[in-house]
Amino acid sequence: MGLVQRRSNAREFARHYTEEVRVEIGEIRKRIDLLDDVLLRIFNERARLALEIGRWKKEEGLPVYDPAREKRIFSRMKGDNPGPLDDGAILRLFERVVDESRRLERIKSEGEGPEKC
Repeated sequence: MGLVQRRSNAREFARHYTEEVRVEIGEIRKRIDLLDDVLLRIFNERARLALEIGRWKKEEGLPVYDPAREKRIFSRMKGDNPGPLDDGAILRLFERVVDESRRLERIKSEGEGPEKC
């Protein structure tokens, strides 16, 4: 086999390989998009539940911020973490989720509308 033929075969292999990789990446991205859709629904459902708790806290005269509860959430999530995200990443993600829930509770408990959220 001559040099020209080997180069042609190599180009054909590279083109075929690249197309396969694009298909695989495309399929993986579709799965990620589906997971993102699920996360969006979960985040909003969690926020709705946090608002229910916020209404209850307001009726009972309890503060929005409950550091002991947040500490238990973070500890449980780190303890249940199977990876590959490390515990620090899990902690940061859940701190953000809890912070946004608390912010929403506070806004709603002060009587502001959703446009302020």
